[in-house]
Amino acid sequence: MLYTLIHTIHIFSVFIYGGFLFVDILFLSKMKQTLNEEEHKKAREAIMMHVRKVVPYALMVAVATGIFMFTQVFGEISDEGMSSFQIALSIKAFLGLWLGFRGINQKLFGINPWVFKSHLFPFSLVVIIILLSQFMYL
Repeated sequence: MLYTLIHTIHIFSVFIYGGFLFVDILFLSKMKQTLNEEEHKKAREAIMMHVRKVVPYALMVAVATGIFMFTQVFGEISDEGMSSFQIALSIKAFLGLWLGFRGINQKLFGINPWVFKSHLFPFSLVVIIILLSQFMYL
């Protein structure tokens, strides 16, 4: 029961974080085509001031719940080495921890990313994580 609750919270927090990245990449970045520079800056900031209150915390919840779930399902490594499930789960965990590290540095410490400053790279990682989650049980 606890695992199901944590998993549900994880899914919702990933939807919030990934959903924002999706909207930013596909829609908010296109506002430049119809608004002048000042209007674009003003409109984006009007949206981002609300985003900053929710999305970073959703990412932190996603990472925390992901760590819990990892500990519950990873299992023991056999003498033959890691299974394909464990390898995919490890890759997902690494990518998720990287996103979490990046988000925590930004939100809690005010450290902006050194590289990959746009949301395209984090969005790509979220897509990869989602794809791995669909194929890791095969």
